[in-house]
Amino acid sequence: MHTIQSLPNPRFCSVYGPVKSWRYGNSLGIDAIGLVSTCSFNCVYCQLGNIEQHTSQRQIFVPTAQILEDLQAIATWENIDVVTLSGSGEPTLALNLAEILAAIKELTQRPSIVLTNSTLLGDRTVRSALKLADIVAVKLDAISSDQLRRVNQPVATIDLPDIVAGIEQFRQEYQGHMAIQTMVLSPWKADILENYIQLLQHLKPDEIQLNTPSRPRVLVRQLDARGNNVTAESSSNVFQNLRCVSTNVLSQLAQQIYASTHIPVRCPPILH
Repeated sequence: MHTIQSLPNPRFCSVYGPVKSWRYGNSLGIDAIGLVSTCSFNCVYCQLGNIEQHTSQRQIFVPTAQILEDLQAIATWENIDVVTLSGSGEPTLALNLAEILAAIKELTQRPSIVLTNSTLLGDRTVRSALKLADIVAVKLDAISSDQLRRVNQPVATIDLPDIVAGIEQFRQEYQGHMAIQTMVLSPWKADILENYIQLLQHLKPDEIQLNTPSRPRVLVRQLDARGNNVTAESSSNVFQNLRCVSTNVLSQLAQQIYASTHIPVRCPPILH
């Protein structure tokens, strides 16, 4: 498989991968955020480690022209199934999101995907930009404000009702494929599952994606973590091991959710 290597500083490469995704196949990554990890969340499980710039303020981080240049440098598209905006933080923070998605559509002839934490979906310009994507996977890890603060650690101005309202508004406007992605860190009690199912029945996504952290969390920022290629070290000051549910537990949870909602539910394959 052809792999794009990030060039050493100061030349930041906005294109990385392709990354093998259990959801989407071989995914070419687009990083619209840059060298400093930037997000409105600081999730306890984030593969990027502790977020360096914790903000909900939008700006242009990587010029569209640079992303175009990096895309045009791809030697072959043979092994690339989709192009995904994720990278070093929350992609909807990029003010040039619409330009980037338009460029992807014109240059790549591949489906475009945005993985978003949902915090900016209340912004009309963000929703308008996301309409250019073929697939949008919106995060919904929490069913209470307390759980949101514990798991996702948002900036102070963000709360769960605003996130849910933003997802609902986007669902009403978006004509593409909207998935809800949820990270499951521990087995759910009956009341949590019931509340989650009620939210799903209200939001009506096209698909539900259940996931659990598949590897230790880096504690020191590594650019390659955006593509799951972290430095192979095991020192306790580099990685934090996370307690995760098994793929069997995820599969059982998926069956319960589907039985109640009849919305397709996907989760990583069970390992034997």
